[in-house]
Amino acid sequence: MINWLKALAFRQKRRDDKLARKEAGAATEAPGQQLSRKNKLGKKAGGKTTAGDSRRRRAPVRAGKSRAVKACAVDTGKATIIPRSEHSISREHIDDNALKVLYRLNKAGYHACLVGGAVRDLLLGRTPKDFDVATDATPEEVDALFRNCRLIGRRFRLAHVHFGRQIIEVATYRAEHDESHSGTVDESGRIVRDNVYGSINEDVWRRDFTANALYYDIASFSVIDYVGGMDDIRNKRLRLIGDPQVRYREDPVRMLRAVRFAAKLGFSIDSESETPIFELGALLRDIPAARLHEEALKLFHSGHALKSFEALLHYDLLQYLFPAAASALREDEEHMQLLRLAMANTDERIRNRQRVTPAFLFAALLWAPVNRRAQALKDDGLPYSVAIQKAATAVIGQQVRHVSIPRRFTTTMRDIWGLQGRFHYRRGKRANAVLAHPKFRAGYDFLCLRAQAAEAAGNTQDGNGLMEDCQWWTGFQQGKLPDDARARRGGAAPASGQQSGQQSGQQSGQQSGQGDSVTAAAEPGAAQATGQATGQATGQGGRRRRRRRPRRRKSRAGASDAAPAGAKGEAGE
Repeated sequence: MINWLKALAFRQKRRDDKLARKEAGAATEAPGQQLSRKNKLGKKAGGKTTAGDSRRRRAPVRAGKSRAVKACAVDTGKATIIPRSEHSISREHIDDNALKVLYRLNKAGYHACLVGGAVRDLLLGRTPKDFDVATDATPEEVDALFRNCRLIGRRFRLAHVHFGRQIIEVATYRAEHDESHSGTVDESGRIVRDNVYGSINEDVWRRDFTANALYYDIASFSVIDYVGGMDDIRNKRLRLIGDPQVRYREDPVRMLRAVRFAAKLGFSIDSESETPIFELGALLRDIPAARLHEEALKLFHSGHALKSFEALLHYDLLQYLFPAAASALREDEEHMQLLRLAMANTDERIRNRQRVTPAFLFAALLWAPVNRRAQALKDDGLPYSVAIQKAATAVIGQQVRHVSIPRRFTTTMRDIWGLQGRFHYRRGKRANAVLAHPKFRAGYDFLCLRAQAAEAAGNTQDGNGLMEDCQWWTGFQQGKLPDDARARRGGAAPASGQQSGQQSGQQSGQQSGQGDSVTAAAEPGAAQATGQATGQATGQGGRRRRRRRPRRRKSRAGASDAAPAGAKGEAGE
């Protein structure tokens, strides 16, 4: 009941706000424009309006702006207009919902363009990941025009138009900052508030790279280029707009974006835009950890993790994202090989459209500092299972100050690390318990990655032991074990319950975590055998669970009789 009342109050407040904006917009119009607007909305003979007319009436009209469909007034003296016949962008390749937003803004008398990475990717023949729209309408005017719109943002006000799970982001043209307006810059030069609205020829200078500063005008189907972005796309050059020192200080995340775009598109960073990255990397310490988490996912989960990782090392930016990992890389060549293999494996899975989890890469990045601290605690007398968890708590606690990691990922990371100390259990029920662990697949793949990394780094002592563990567990999953090992394991799975166990094991194998391709490369057939081996372990457990203890019957006199001898023996088994 309380939630319903809150929702009702929220809707009433929203209606009141829209009514106030509507009255404010009508008050600024001249009398002739108000009359023209009423005629255009069209009152019918009976004095009624259609549903479409009332919907259009919700959007306030600026003074001097007509609602007729028209092309935008672009400063052609400063911009290069590329007509439809000279570029490859077609509306067939633009998302239908993005077209709906563009058309409605244009019909309402506003100038609307497709902008950013969508235009760049369409020119390169790629499929855009998302579609962003830029317009001269303010966020409040966009909100009044779309019922499915939500306004977000404090640093820069944005309008999100929702179509189910898809969101079309609509931004208002921005202008240069002035302390007397809504723009605020801190002492380091970073923009902390950016609600200064302007025109399209001002907005282009507020964007980061020339390749992202192209506008596709929905009114004329032409591409508007102010900064030579078309030439940079043809030459595969990534160039920052304006003074690189100033632009990086305004938003230090642009350094990470430069690294990501260069790795993703195969572009080379312009020399003037590249040099300040080596000097200004420390500015990333002022960025919130949650925002750096999003940038880390874009760097490592876009299909170019290995190239992005090498670029971060080249520009010495990894120390500001994962300082513990960067410190370990300077001393441990094996850790470097492990990260290269993990990054390459992630890229391969993304190319094959397989599921990936950030927890696997985060576990690889932080494995060296966690393992080092766990070994120190073990030398002090703690069991390894306790030491690894204490080390994980300490390292993760330090890491989240730089790049936040949600708990759903840290839990999986702890399971992967904890399983590394249990893979030497090769006898009886303990081996079956390890195999039945929910994160066994991810931990096993991590073990095989460690074995390959140790072998590549020339660490034969640890590499041989890890490779032996990897091969043993591969054989354990496939059922290819020596007779003595099979006897210690407890023999083959009984027929009762085996079918249901195999089915659940196969499902566990299909839903396995990151790194299946690594296992397949190390030991062919291991991935296919996981379901069968897990099913056998589940089948054994299923037969024991189906046994029931016999009921004890009472005699007529009320005294309890002893259980039959056969029942007692059966229950004790």
